[in-house]
Amino acid sequence: MNWEPVIGIEVHVELETASKMFCGCAVDFEAEPNTNVCPVCLGLPGALPVPNRKAIEWITKIGLAFNCSISERSQFHRKNYFYSDQPKNYQISQFDVPVCHDGWLDVTVAGATSRIRINRAHMEEDTGKSIHVGDSGRIHSATETLLNFNRAGVPLVEIVSEADIRSAAQARAYAQDLRTVVTALGVSDAKLEEGSIRFDANVSIRPVGTEPFGTKVEVKNMNSFRSLERAVDYEIRRQEGVLESGGIVHQETRHWDEGEGVTHSMRSKEGSSDYRYFPEPDLLPIEVTDEWRDEIAATLPEMPAARALRYVALGADGDSASSLAGSEALATLFESAVEAGAPGNVVANWLTGEVTAWSRRESLDVAESALTGKHLRDLAAMVAANSLSSTAAKEVLGYVLAGEGGPAEVATAHDLVQISDSGALEEAVDEVIADNAEQFARLAGGEDKLIGFFVGLVMRVTGGKADPRAVTEILRSRIS
Repeated sequence: MNWEPVIGIEVHVELETASKMFCGCAVDFEAEPNTNVCPVCLGLPGALPVPNRKAIEWITKIGLAFNCSISERSQFHRKNYFYSDQPKNYQISQFDVPVCHDGWLDVTVAGATSRIRINRAHMEEDTGKSIHVGDSGRIHSATETLLNFNRAGVPLVEIVSEADIRSAAQARAYAQDLRTVVTALGVSDAKLEEGSIRFDANVSIRPVGTEPFGTKVEVKNMNSFRSLERAVDYEIRRQEGVLESGGIVHQETRHWDEGEGVTHSMRSKEGSSDYRYFPEPDLLPIEVTDEWRDEIAATLPEMPAARALRYVALGADGDSASSLAGSEALATLFESAVEAGAPGNVVANWLTGEVTAWSRRESLDVAESALTGKHLRDLAAMVAANSLSSTAAKEVLGYVLAGEGGPAEVATAHDLVQISDSGALEEAVDEVIADNAEQFARLAGGEDKLIGFFVGLVMRVTGGKADPRAVTEILRSRIS
């Protein structure tokens, strides 16, 4: 049977506010464990929550960026469940009236663009962090579990898509594009490796051409986009195998094991009734007036999709433009270089190629490098003037990134400046012709492919610093 995947993504985004959602404790993940806590975020008797205005502004900002409608009046609820990292035994969240609802995000995979609807974006508080002490770091093999409540109460936005995603590749693209928008808004660093953005996938399958959804399975513990794509792909194939062998897919939560490349059953999946939601009695409803919404909308930056289109107009190809638009550091360098007069296509290729590779290799953000837009402009000018070969330019770029100086200074220091002096090149060409008279006679007789042979010999004689185009012109003149 042909099966169709039906996938929805739940995204949790930790906001980078100065204080927590309902108290004045600092949001600082580098602090010593259990030092940023108070009676409110520890759920001690008599403590009363007070909403963080900045967090409400930022979730509204997120909703507007994802084309959501903003509720004029929304309500906090208590989501009741017990777990050791939940100090109150309930979580302050939202249920039937979220701050943001009915939005969308367009996603492009393999040249095809699809609209993924966003059901809601609601405000809640994060839980504490459990540290399972043991070889695997998982609870089943832990000798003890340590609890750090510094994260308890941190503002958390949950963004819930509709089940509009139809492949693992599309799930990955949606997650990547969503993260790009969140970081562009400046409301979260959205670092997967630190858990400030987290993805859960709800996966089911159904026969192609049918409407009813299959039984969904929630997949957790995916800490990279690659993990998300692999986990969703595995879960699709696992469910196909279960159904085709006559089995039943159970509604459950499963844990993605990156090392084994499989999902493991964790627990049966809860429904909303299991959480016994009821309105939070200690908090008034949230009211976002038209005036306040418009004030927040006026602070929205240029969105990545619009920025990418502008970069294409400046000379970048589509893929490079999307990569640049998704990184503030790369975007800043690209814009400053183009504004200084550098060709957009050349700079875009360097930034998404050599510069990005350097960043990954050195485990440093591009913003931490010594590279400037003026450096890129000067480097491009040296290549255009034949002072540097394209190969040497990449080498020079590496030295500039490492902080050794500007392109001209670095190229001179490392003896990479290309020889374009006609006298020196003619001497080198004549030397090579004299040493290879037979091959030159064949070249002069019409074996044009030997041009590359002679250019290569001249490059060897000059230590790779000859201008290939000038060498070719001199060879042509010697033939004529």
